[in-house]
Amino acid sequence: MIGKGKSIAHTGASMSYGWNQEKEAEVILKEHLHGETPNEITKEFEMLQDLNDNCKKNTLSFVISPTIEDGKLLEKERLEAIARRFVQEMKLQERQAIAFVHRDKSHTHIHLYVNRIDFNGQAYNDSFIGKRSQQAAERVAEQMRLTTVRQVQFEKEFNLREIRAEIKRRHDLAMRQLKPRGMDDYIKAMKANGVDVIPVINKQNKLQGFRFGFDGHNLKGSEVHRNMSLGNIAQQIAGRSTAEIQLSSKTRTATVKLMGKAVDLTPSVSLKVARFILKKAIQKGIGY
Repeated sequence: MIGKGKSIAHTGASMSYGWNQEKEAEVILKEHLHGETPNEITKEFEMLQDLNDNCKKNTLSFVISPTIEDGKLLEKERLEAIARRFVQEMKLQERQAIAFVHRDKSHTHIHLYVNRIDFNGQAYNDSFIGKRSQQAAERVAEQMRLTTVRQVQFEKEFNLREIRAEIKRRHDLAMRQLKPRGMDDYIKAMKANGVDVIPVINKQNKLQGFRFGFDGHNLKGSEVHRNMSLGNIAQQIAGRSTAEIQLSSKTRTATVKLMGKAVDLTPSVSLKVARFILKKAIQKGIGY
């Protein structure tokens, strides 16, 4: 569950948005208020806000968003409980407050508006309100056994680790079994293993790397594994006697075929490949 909060001055406009019936808005919480329309609620807020001329952003606006899966299971009573607990965690009891639930776009979320000015004319301290809103939402989610941001993040990181490992496994398989001789061969070999390899060409029209598309993810080679940078891939291909990588002794540039055309590698990658080929040649010459 995510919580966002800020202080606002446009109370009426925000209240009208929260009560937008086209979004299937439903009032789930009303504290110290009697009005039945956005205009009436705004006027009740303003009665207290007139007690404090110094505070201009005098309404607190929050959005509390359970995960999509949690939201599908939350009925009005549970949503009200979420709003009430959030108010308590933010220490906003005994203030005018109203909350609406939106269920548009299959993503249930709560809009909560609280009068920043209390019945004594004192303004609520809104320092770091964004961070405190998120922390309050985390605590409410834990109390009500809902999914927290940390759990979502952990699942994303776990899934991403699995995706990285699978791309690397398919890379190793392509290199070992299909033995590509050049970059076009490598791209075709990875495609055969279910991974899209997208060349990254810089403004100087030099190949500077690859991105890997798999299962809805799009990752740089270095994000997948340190051995899957362009330099390391070029080295693995250049180590074969049939490699199609060409080196120019004059320009010190490595050239590869990409989509049927000759493309230079960036200077840093070219230097890495040149050193690798030279080292292999020296080892071969002295019988390693």
